[in-house]
Amino acid sequence: MFILRTVAFASATALMTTVSGVAQTPSYATNGDATLAALLTEALEGNPRVRGAFQEHQAARSRVSRAAALPDPALSLTQHVRGPQTRVGPQASGVSLSQTFPWFGTRSDLRGIAAAEAGIRGQSHHERRAEVVHQVKLTYYDIAYLDRALSITEEEERLLVHYEALAQARYSQGFGQQQEVVKLQAEVTRVLNRRQNLLRERADFAAALNVLADRPVRAPVPTVAIGERPAARVDDELLQATGVRERAEVASARLRIESGEHAVRLAQRQYRPGFTVGVAWGNVLGRRDDPGMASPPPDDGSDQFSLTLGASLPVFRSNYDAAVREAAARLSAAEEAYRDEVNGVALAVRSTAFQLAAIERQLALFERALLPQAEQALRATEEAYSAGVTGVLELLDSEEVLLDVRLGLARLRADYMKALADMERAIGAPFPEEGS
Repeated sequence: MFILRTVAFASATALMTTVSGVAQTPSYATNGDATLAALLTEALEGNPRVRGAFQEHQAARSRVSRAAALPDPALSLTQHVRGPQTRVGPQASGVSLSQTFPWFGTRSDLRGIAAAEAGIRGQSHHERRAEVVHQVKLTYYDIAYLDRALSITEEEERLLVHYEALAQARYSQGFGQQQEVVKLQAEVTRVLNRRQNLLRERADFAAALNVLADRPVRAPVPTVAIGERPAARVDDELLQATGVRERAEVASARLRIESGEHAVRLAQRQYRPGFTVGVAWGNVLGRRDDPGMASPPPDDGSDQFSLTLGASLPVFRSNYDAAVREAAARLSAAEEAYRDEVNGVALAVRSTAFQLAAIERQLALFERALLPQAEQALRATEEAYSAGVTGVLELLDSEEVLLDVRLGLARLRADYMKALADMERAIGAPFPEEGS
């Protein structure tokens, strides 16, 4: 039974939490259907898009440790062809080593941007999984409807064959007309044609299901039957909050805001200089000139050592101003995208809730009124036809009404399960939950 309540949606800001990693892989509801559970497991393990998204996530995670790494130090070797003379002798060669350091906090922001990007890739992987689960369920329940429709048409064919035999008997006894037999034979042909159309549709859906699971397109798909219809409790406020918290697209939007905040700080740090620290060693030979050899200095031939400290000069401020404006604009765009995702969750939940409620009302109408009435009407018409009170056209009309009701009921049952899958996709969490 549904409990539908329209409430004002709580502020998305209160539900927004910082996501620096990847959330736990979302689960899904199977409603106790072991065949569906096996298909979903196979699809999630074999679907190329899911596997590709996972590899993209792994690649992004590998970039996090590299994003904040210092640039490689620079090593210089100098060999003087004609070394400069110093007081303690000529300088023959030298070695220098330098390391550049960015402004304080730059590496932290670079790491934050890379971590947010890895999180976004992780959420993209979850999004792919959720979409595959959704598509498998929709296809599965379409096949369930077609299998039920095939069963109904088989029963209809047997019923029409029975009517044809009855009409043949009436005609042979002089109570009926040959036209009635011909009409019934035409109806049997119509049912056979309908059956072929259903089989063609089923083949298409089975192929689509196999593609989702990365199986051979002609692999057989067993007959699908919908079990007991699960009850679902729909609470707009609760489901919208769940969607904001769990849906992968919303989590990705939050991570883009986080990345944008790091990017703004990073652009602002460009106004600050970077630093370079270096050490140098110079190889000095002893004095070889006559004065030096005659009276060598106390530190004759001593090597030279030096330290250097340098800084970049951020003088082209117009370039940095543009970078800050760009980063700020991207952050604003990310915030708008987040609000759009939150609104999308609210719309999807609201729309699917109405759809579920409408389907449930239709199911109640079909199960409690239309189906019993159509069955009763057909039984009455059969009795009247057997007694010769009515003709074959009235019999076929009653039979066709019952057929339409049974097919409509099968379609509604499949649509109900598909609507549950739509709600699950909208909120990014199992629906209905076990025991709900």
